[in-house]
Amino acid sequence: MQNAPVRSAILEITEFLATNPTPEAIVAYMLPEYLQTRAVELAEKNGEGELTSEEHEEMMDFVRIDQMLSLLKIKMRIKLQKTNE
Repeated sequence: MQNAPVRSAILEITEFLATNPTPEAIVAYMLPEYLQTRAVELAEKNGEGELTSEEHEEMMDFVRIDQMLSLLKIKMRIKLQKTNE
């Protein structure tokens, strides 16, 4: 069940993107609070050296999701900047 939050995060993101959001909506997008809370819990446990190997994998999945969202948001900011020039 370690991947349930990650699958849920991917489901949340794909459902959001399927709505054909505006660049502004993409820049403002954040994962739901329960997923953000889980990511923080994992980061805190990691800082305390208390992660199981499954939790470490889950945390790394959240890291990859965060990297993907960050890159998408950067691309949308560039698109918005070019549109406003």
